[in-house]
Amino acid sequence: MRLLRLLHLSGRQAILGSAEAALWGLKSLKGSCNNFCTAICKDVTYMELKNLLKSKKIMLIDVREPWEILEYGKIPGSVNIPLDNVDEALQMNPKDFKEKYNEVKPPKSDSLVFSCLAGVRSKKAMDTAISLGFNSAQHYAGGWKEWATYEFLEKKQGN
Repeated sequence: MRLLRLLHLSGRQAILGSAEAALWGLKSLKGSCNNFCTAICKDVTYMELKNLLKSKKIMLIDVREPWEILEYGKIPGSVNIPLDNVDEALQMNPKDFKEKYNEVKPPKSDSLVFSCLAGVRSKKAMDTAISLGFNSAQHYAGGWKEWATYEFLEKKQGN
């Protein structure tokens, strides 16, 4: 009986020790993940996007459907390439791209920012662009919803 209790206690300590080690591992992993995500997460804020658009150093690609843009509006300076066309568009020859989108096709070294309504489709488009070698691709996670809200507030405040 005493041996069973001793085995039970030592087994419990081994489990608790393992759990403690696992928690320590998760804490260090969490720290690494934060650093890792900061390095690779490519979200652009409203103010960053505004400044990038002013500088004309990016191509902003709106991946919503054309009817959404007609119905709700668009961020000034954006080019509409629906999500289902992004892969094909980024692989087009420059002449075809210019004809279809009335813009110069960006080289892989250019900065692209993708937007949509609320950040889901733009993230998918960014992932597609990165997989095609556009390593400076980013996305505006706030999308049209956030843009329209901030623009309304800025106009209301008279900025």
